[in-house]
Amino acid sequence: LVLHVDPCRLICGTNWKGYPHKLRPTSSAFIWDGEWDLRRGDLRQGSRARFIADLAAHRGDLTRSDAFATYMARLKAGKPWKSHQQGILLDSEARILTFLRVYLSFMDDMAVRGFDATRGKDMLGVAVSRDGTLIKINRGLHRLAMAQHLGLPSVPVAVKAVHRQWWERVTHGERGKQKLNQLLESLPSCVPENRPGIFVS
Repeated sequence: LVLHVDPCRLICGTNWKGYPHKLRPTSSAFIWDGEWDLRRGDLRQGSRARFIADLAAHRGDLTRSDAFATYMARLKAGKPWKSHQQGILLDSEARILTFLRVYLSFMDDMAVRGFDATRGKDMLGVAVSRDGTLIKINRGLHRLAMAQHLGLPSVPVAVKAVHRQWWERVTHGERGKQKLNQLLESLPSCVPENRPGIFVS
């Protein structure tokens, strides 16, 4: 279930802040219930977009970037940034600079070769809202921010879940395999969500 979208239009992402874990849909389910699609933030104002813009603006001297200052402050405080998942520990100035240069080299490669869906552990994931719009979920936010910064015309996204209300509307009256066929016919009409979220209690 892969669609191709303009990354600069894929600006809304799920926002779980303050949303109880028991109310969040499970990633193992394809049909999601609840208000998750109303709780969305603007990715253009997110930390990944700021990070990528910061590195691009200071590529000539990364020691002047906000990212470098942040990681150095943690290092000097005796709490160097680490990622168990990536196996990274930024416990020296050299490692911090190497880490930041990796992101720049990845973005430079994307600028030359375009978006490579095979890089990264997962494809860019989206979910279909109750209104049939696409909302960014899960990982790949740095890659999306790079594509947006570069102004790439299109990126592939994998549809990981759909809201039950949309599912029932587009498959109404169908049974068995016809439900899936109806879903596949309806997906190309889904476009990225561009409205601000409505936060619910």
